Parts: sequence; C-alpha cells; structure tokens
Amino acid sequence: KGPAVKILLVVTISLLTSICSYGLPWFATCIPCPIDTTESCPNTDLSGNYKSFQCPPNHYNDLASLFLNTNDDAIRNLLSTSTTKEFHISSLFIFFIAIYCLGVITYGIAIPSGLFIPVILAGAGYGRLIGRLFDPITKLDVGLFALLGAASFLGGTMRMTVSLCVILLELTNDLLLLPLVMLVLLISKTVGDMFNHGVYDQIVKLKGLPYMEAHAEPYMKHLVARDVVSGPLITFSGVEKVGNILHALKTTGHNGFPVIDEPPFADAPELCGLVLRSHLLVLLKGKIFSRDRVLSGDEVVHRISKFDFAKAGSGKGVKLEDLDIKDEEMDMYVDLHPITNTSPYTVVETMSLAKAAVLFRQLGLRHMCVVPKSQGRPPIVGILTRHDFLPEHILGLYPHIRLRK
Repeated sequence: KGPAVKILLVVTISLLTSICSYGLPWFATCIPCPIDTTESCPNTDLSGNYKSFQCPPNHYNDLASLFLNTNDDAIRNLLSTSTTKEFHISSLFIFFIAIYCLGVITYGIAIPSGLFIPVILAGAGYGRLIGRLFDPITKLDVGLFALLGAASFLGGTMRMTVSLCVILLELTNDLLLLPLVMLVLLISKTVGDMFNHGVYDQIVKLKGLPYMEAHAEPYMKHLVARDVVSGPLITFSGVEKVGNILHALKTTGHNGFPVIDEPPFADAPELCGLVLRSHLLVLLKGKIFSRDRVLSGDEVVHRISKFDFAKAGSGKGVKLEDLDIKDEEMDMYVDLHPITNTSPYTVVETMSLAKAAVLFRQLGLRHMCVVPKSQGRPPIVGILTRHDFLPEHILGLYPHIRLRK
C-alpha cells in the first residue's frame, strides 16, 4: 500500500512494543532476592538475571527481568534450572501472552525481524508456566518444561524436526534430553500438519509467490501439458516490427516470447527460440532498426555491449518508460535473432503434466515451451510458467480432477 503506510505500521508496532515492554512490568510485584544471589541482585545497569525496576533494595521485578533484558538473557532466565520460584505464575502468563501477540503482529512488516527468537521466547514462557502449574505433582525442573515448551512451539511453527533437534541439543549440551526433545518435536509437527502447513509456507501463500512443491500432485498424472496452457499466445517473427513489439510489451506482463521464423527466413514456420522481455527492452533502447525486413547480422554485437544484456540488479534494468520510440520508427523492423535463445527447453504437448512439473522444478526453469506432436500445425502450442503448475490454476480449470485417483 505504499512506503508511507509501511513506515506508519512499523512506527505503530514499535510504539506498541515499547509500551508493553515498559508498561506491563508496573503490574508485577517485587520479589525478595534469593539468599545465594544477593551480590547480583538487583542488577540495574547491565543485562543480567534481575532488574530492580522501581523495587526497594534487595528486591527485583520478575516481569521486568524478562521484558527489559536482551533476548539472550531472557531466554537464559527462562531456561535456567533450580530457580522454581524466580518468576510468578501471573508474570509468566502475562509475558507469554504479550510475546505471542507481539510476535504475531510484528512478523511480516517492513523490517528485517525474524520469527525464530520470538517463538523460542513464547515457547519457553509457555513451558515454564506449565511447569509452575504442575509443580505440586511433579519433580521435574521448570527449566526442562521451558525447553520442551520452546521445542513444541518451534516444531509446530517451523516444522523442521531434524535441524531444530540439533539446535536445541547444541543449546543445552545435554544428550540425555534427546528422546524428550524428539518426542515433543514429533508430536508438535504431527498436530500442526493436521491443520495447515508451516508458517513459512503460509507466508509464501499469503504473498502470492508461485512456490512449487518438490513433488507433483497426484491429480497431475491425469493431465497433459497442453491441458493447462493459458492463452492467448503472443509470438514474434524473427524480424519483427518495432510497433508490434512495443504494443506486446505494453499490453502484457509476459517475460518470455516465442520467436518464429517464417518465409523467406525459413522454408516453413518453425520455432526459432525464446526472447526475454529484458533483452527486448535493451534492443529497443539501442534502436538498431531497419526500414526493410532484413537480417541485421552482427550489427547488434557491434553497437550494444554484451554486458547490457546481463541480468541487472534490483531496479537497475531498462524499463518500458525509458524507451523513446518515435512515430516514424514504429513501422521499422528489428532483427531478434541475435538476442534469441535458440535452444529453449521444450516438451511435447502430450507429455504428462506430472512429469513436466518435476522437470520444470528440477531444472529451475522460468519458461517451458510446449510444441505440437504432429506436423502441419503452428510450431508452438504455448508456454508453461510457474503459475501454470500451481494447484489454484489447475483446479480452477478442472475443479473435479482432485477426486480422481
């Protein structure tokens, strides 16, 4: 919705985070310092276990010790062992709810804020809260509950079992916790998978990014490549009019266009290759035009540097607004052969869509040309892009295909 709205959203969430971090500790009660840690309590200047926060001497504010510490020290406080009474149940509940809600609204805004640390904080607070509630009937340490709570939140959010297990074991340096951590991660991932995909998959879906799974969907084996080709197909001749190219670039958002050679440049219409939008813009900006429909030869190589066709950085490529094509140049011709990829990846129109999807993903393609199986037809049926393999597109064309086995 524009940079102004993004900045306003970031500022609003920053103010809300500051108000929660500084305001909520006012509702916590002061706790006397433990006898064996009197020397380090209270700690008002440096980051540590205890924060006095408006408490009398030799007292500390447990909620401030979580909110006003660095994330590393807050996690260390929550995972600490043999400190059963260090945090009140009410303080743990307030901290868990606040961190959970702030993490939900903060992730995804226009700042580089991750989700890993907030999930560990919320999970550790939740686990320590459960440990305090079950303290009368169990002899397990609350620090163990905090670790298992963090593991459960990470497993249910990220769904990365093996890597998370290694990270948590490196964090604790205790192999005896391996069975418990594995069990918690397995349960949390299984329960999460019953409802939806992981948070990163959900964000990709919400942003509308065309993400393809590593495997083909089962219903794809009932379709062939030509069944999902979307049209109309826009093609260029090997030597095309400038006006036709400019009109196609303005009216479509395609990034790749098939180039077809026709007589007199070929005996019959044949697929010459694929030309990219970015290369067309560079060629039009160079204005290597001719009034007659002839091949330009090596003129493009001599007048335009090959580095101009290289992949530009973010926002640095030639844009359609940068072109200055005059009216008399619209009826002139430009030779597309020098910038055409003459060996594009092609598949026959009768190839299984499942096989085409696996091939498309494993080769990391952006365009896949679909060619006819029989002769006497146009040399290309259509182009498959990443969007054509998405379930939304396929099920939109064939709503009942999912029911077939």
